[in-house]
Amino acid sequence: MLNCYDSRDHKTRTHTGMLKRPHNLTLGNWRTHPFSEWSFQNVREIIAVADIKHNPNSVHTPLENIQNLGEMIVNFPEVRCPLTALLQFSHTDGLQVMKNGKLIYEWHADHFDSSKPHILFSVSKSVTAMLAGILESENLFDSSKNVIDYLPGAKGGVYENCSMRNILDMTVALDFEENYTDPESEYIQYRMATAWNPTDQTNPGPGLEEFLYSLKQSTAPHGQSFLYRSPNSDLLGLVLERAAGAPLAELLSKFLWQPMGARDDAYVTVDQNGLARAAGGICVTLRDFTRLGQLFLREKQLSTEVNDDHVLSSNWLKDTFTAGDRDAWTRGNYAQRMPDGKYRNKWYQSGDEDDSISGRGIYGQQIYINPSRSTVISRFSSSPDPLNDTTTDACFKAFGQIARETG
Repeated sequence: MLNCYDSRDHKTRTHTGMLKRPHNLTLGNWRTHPFSEWSFQNVREIIAVADIKHNPNSVHTPLENIQNLGEMIVNFPEVRCPLTALLQFSHTDGLQVMKNGKLIYEWHADHFDSSKPHILFSVSKSVTAMLAGILESENLFDSSKNVIDYLPGAKGGVYENCSMRNILDMTVALDFEENYTDPESEYIQYRMATAWNPTDQTNPGPGLEEFLYSLKQSTAPHGQSFLYRSPNSDLLGLVLERAAGAPLAELLSKFLWQPMGARDDAYVTVDQNGLARAAGGICVTLRDFTRLGQLFLREKQLSTEVNDDHVLSSNWLKDTFTAGDRDAWTRGNYAQRMPDGKYRNKWYQSGDEDDSISGRGIYGQQIYINPSRSTVISRFSSSPDPLNDTTTDACFKAFGQIARETG
């Protein structure tokens, strides 16, 4: 039986004190625990990055109505425990809760520095899709086009006959295994192309763009099944750069980071040629992670109003919350984890009674948006396991409880 009161785990979590770079940290082990407690909030000291600039003259500061949620009893498989115990057990680095536009709860692990950007991993996909929606409203991108319309170099590979809708909804029939731990898998070559893994310095191999063009299609047609594959989202980032004529970091700064009133600069990792890792390399502070969700929530609630303050278009918001191919989802490789869900524009629709949506990343990164309960919850984590479904799902259920039970 799993026990989130385990004192041994608590001791491990609260006495690491990794505020300085570990002397034996390398590009080969930066994602492993306990190095990750430091490296996930110091990625720029390990990998090349491009800055996403905020505007210090237009920072949005939320109001506060702090509540003591730490002792709230939440459900863990076969156990009920305080929220703080769940956060400790799940290797949470930092958590914020906003309700009705006000910050009501914040929790940090001892090693966490809230002033530093923390890596989002695959929530980067959701952020990149937000940018795609904005660029489409600016007539700089068209989701109805095909990949080849933007990237002629994709001819001959899996993306030659692929639509941007397939890219946005993860229905590309890509012959590629998303295996994070097998050292012999093609995923390792992918990470080398993104500059996330060490390479032979005398023969560094292809960059990210070249690697994407080399990928092949499976025997299935595009559009049939949801198939979670990270390279699709890196390709989306490349398309947006070509469509709008600027690097991804500059586009995120101009169209999202500055308009939403971010308090801090963010950044995104880049490969050897300067191409952004749109699928997993965006790093933001916890307070700006929450701002992203609050922007989403606020504009969803105001989407019926016509004004000049919108960053996200009402059409894109409606599409993201309601559209999506249910049949493709049920045929896909995530349906068991979210039986009533769907996937649209790189956001997960839960299918719950509140129509909540979420972004998720490996090692426990999560953002939860519940428009019915006016709640946003953001979570950073340095879980030792890239895919710890038990704790991730337990946290997601706890988020729903927080949304329902707080005023």
